[in-house]
Amino acid sequence: MSILTRTKTAADDAGNIADHAAESAHTALRSTQSATNAAFDRMNDKVDVARDHASPVIDRWSNQAETAMRRSLDAVRQTSAQLRDRANYVSDATASRVRDEPLKAVLIAAAAGAVMMGLVSLLRSRGRDVR
Repeated sequence: MSILTRTKTAADDAGNIADHAAESAHTALRSTQSATNAAFDRMNDKVDVARDHASPVIDRWSNQAETAMRRSLDAVRQTSAQLRDRANYVSDATASRVRDEPLKAVLIAAAAGAVMMGLVSLLRSRGRDVR
């Protein structure tokens, strides 16, 4: 065999080895891609399951919060209405009592004013003593 023939044979062998190596690398790459895709599919399935489990819980919490808010608003409205009714009752009762006994109402108002003036003057005198 001549050198040319041997060189050609060696080159063919090297080409075959390179082709085989390239085919092996390509096969390994496809295998890695398949494994990666399978892992992503499994992870996606787990995320879907988690979302399916979490969604009803979130909906339930949202409904509970909305119910609590409505109850609170109703309680505030009811308390406000009760206070308004009570204030109207006291106002009507006071007006009725003043109408029925005007002299007594004036005397009570004068006594209340005198007590308040006494407290104001007492607080003023204490304020001067502290300084």
